[in-house]
Amino acid sequence: MTREEVVQQIKKVIYDSVPELAGKDLEGDTVINTETAIDSMGFILVICKLEALFDIKIPERRWNKLSTLNDVADEIMKYLPKDK
Repeated sequence: MTREEVVQQIKKVIYDSVPELAGKDLEGDTVINTETAIDSMGFILVICKLEALFDIKIPERRWNKLSTLNDVADEIMKYLPKDK
């Protein structure tokens, strides 16, 4: 899976989780916790949905280091199987 595909999947999960964001374009440097009005519990829900979607487990200690869309995409890419 490419990084761009990962970003698109992240955006879909965010839009599904926070319907009031419909129509707002999320960029790579969008700070998810503040610029999207997702509170901390909503952010945890998004991370859990992403873990299920990608069949990965991001250690909880890493969650507080994730703030932008790019941060989340980079973290997910670390756990995806590498294509040969």
